[in-house]
Amino acid sequence: MSTVAVIGTQWGDEGKGKIVDILSESADYIVRFQGGNNAGHTVVIDGNKYVFHLLPSGILHDDKRCVLGNGMVIDLEALINEIDFVEKIGKGVEGRIFLSERSHIIFPYHKELDAAAEKAKGISIGTTLKGIGPAYRDKAGRVGIRLADLEDVESFREKLKENVKEKQLTLKYVYGWEPSFSVDEIFSSTMRIYERIREFVSDTVLLLNREIDSGKKILFEGAQATLLDIDVGTYPFVTSSNSSALGITTGAGVSPKKVGRIIGISKAYTTRVGGGPFPTELKDQMGELLRARGHEFGATTGRPRRCGWLDLVAVKFSKEVNDLDGLILTKLDVLDAFDEIKVCVGYSYKGEFLDSFPSTFTKLQEVKPIYETLKGWKSKTTNLKNFDDLPEETKRFIEFIEDYLNIPILMISSGPQRNEIIQRESLW
Repeated sequence: MSTVAVIGTQWGDEGKGKIVDILSESADYIVRFQGGNNAGHTVVIDGNKYVFHLLPSGILHDDKRCVLGNGMVIDLEALINEIDFVEKIGKGVEGRIFLSERSHIIFPYHKELDAAAEKAKGISIGTTLKGIGPAYRDKAGRVGIRLADLEDVESFREKLKENVKEKQLTLKYVYGWEPSFSVDEIFSSTMRIYERIREFVSDTVLLLNREIDSGKKILFEGAQATLLDIDVGTYPFVTSSNSSALGITTGAGVSPKKVGRIIGISKAYTTRVGGGPFPTELKDQMGELLRARGHEFGATTGRPRRCGWLDLVAVKFSKEVNDLDGLILTKLDVLDAFDEIKVCVGYSYKGEFLDSFPSTFTKLQEVKPIYETLKGWKSKTTNLKNFDDLPEETKRFIEFIEDYLNIPILMISSGPQRNEIIQRESLW
C-alpha cells in the first residue's frame, strides 16, 4: 500500500517539517489529520527559512496536493495568512489545497477562553493560547461550528449567536474576564474569509479514500507528537487531539487498513516546550549548549525549549503505541561538539528499576534517568551522504539506538538544509 505516516516520538519539534518536505517529493497528497496552528513546522531551502502552522510543508513542491483533514481545528485568519505567504513566494495554490468541510473552526472566543483558563489554573499546561483546546471542547460538546456550516448563512449566524452568548457568560462569570468579541464582528470577518477559501473546501474523506484505492501515494503528517497525545501522552500536559498514529484514521477519515508504513521521528536528544515532566532535562550548561547548538526556540511561540539527553524509554513507548516500522533520527549534528553523550535506558523510581514509561505525570516527574554513556565523535557530521562516511562513534550511537528499540533507523538528518540527509532506505 502506498501510504506512509510520519509521527513524532517525543514531545514534538523533532524536525517533521523538513522530513515531510523531503518525503513529499514522492507523494501525491500530504495530509494533516489533527491539531491546528499550535504546530510549527520549519523547512530550510537554499538558506531560506519557511515556517508553516497549518499547511503541510509539502506545499513548497509545485505539483503536490495538501489536505487539511476533518480532525483539524482551523483558525481561518491564520490559514489565509499562510495561503497569502505561499502565493507571495511564487507557489500557486489553485487545485492544491483541500480543506475538509468537516473540520472545525477556531473563533476569537476560543482564544479568549484559552487565555482566561490558563490564567486561572494553578499549574501551567503551557498552551500556545491559540484556542485549540476550547475548539476541541466545543467539538466534543457538539456545539462546534464546521466549515460546512458556513454554506447555510442563516443557520451559521444562529449557531454563532448561541455560542457567543454562552462564551460571554462563561468568561464574565466564571473567569472574571471581559469579553472583547461580538456576533456581528465574528460573523462578518468569517464570511469575508470564507469567500476567499470556499473553492478549497471539499469532502476530503471521499477524496482520500478514492485516491488511496486508486494507488495514489499519500503522506500522513502528524503535528506535535506521541507524548503530547490526548489519550496516551503525559496527561494533562498534552495537546487536545490524538497526535500519535492513533489519530490518523479518525482525523483523515480512512480505515486503519489503509494506513501502510508508520515511521517515527526522534531527535538525537530530547526537547520539550511548556510545562510537564521531563526526566532527562538538563538545567545546566550542558542543556544550554544543546539549546544553543540546536537553535531550540519554538516555531509557534518563540519560547526557549527545555533540553535534555535522548530518552529511549520514552521513544520505545512511542514505538509500541504507533507500531513503528522504522525511525528517522534528526539533529544528529547538534551532538558533534560533545566529548560524551548520554542516553537514558531506564528509570529509577523509589529504588525500583523501571524500563517502561509511566502513565501518570506524578510518577514520571519523580523518576530519575538511568544513563548509558557513549563516547562522542567530536567532528562534523553535516554534508555527509552515506552512513559509512560517519565517524565510528556516531555509527555506534546509531546502532545503540537501533538495538534498544529493535527497529531500523531509515534516515538521518544532520543539518537544517533539505539536502543534509543520509538516506539508508526508501520509505515508500
